[in-house]
Amino acid sequence: FDAAATSTAEERNKLWQARHDMYWASLQLRPGAKGISTDVCVPISRLAECVGAARDKAESMGLMAPIVGHVGDGNFHALLLIDMDSGIERQKADDYVGWLNDLAISMDGTCTGEHGIGQGKRPYLQKELGETIRYMAAIKAALDPENIMNPGKILEM
Repeated sequence: FDAAATSTAEERNKLWQARHDMYWASLQLRPGAKGISTDVCVPISRLAECVGAARDKAESMGLMAPIVGHVGDGNFHALLLIDMDSGIERQKADDYVGWLNDLAISMDGTCTGEHGIGQGKRPYLQKELGETIRYMAAIKAALDPENIMNPGKILEM
């Protein structure tokens, strides 16, 4: 998906609508399930390998997880279709997300291309960036001394 690749607002709107409709269409694969979205981003040279591994891992875990992406930048999304009343399925979803984050990091990618830091991916950001987090926190503190911009979302202050 690349809205910038279109030449008119109408074309961009159609692409955006298709992207949003994918979520609702995917939910129809398992009526009653809740969709838990996760994403990672890897170098384009590793994209096919990562997407294939993500698909295979979901299948081996017994998870339904349609995968889509605006993959020109290496970013893709898996939508885990989960029965939220099942502790086993919720745990499998957590395990899958952790596995996918670790896989992306091992491929010199990132645990998120767009979504999720501060909503479950903070520990993976630490794995990915290590000591860099300390410098990010210092910059955040300098620019936002009152900690009013997204407090606690990415960095614990």
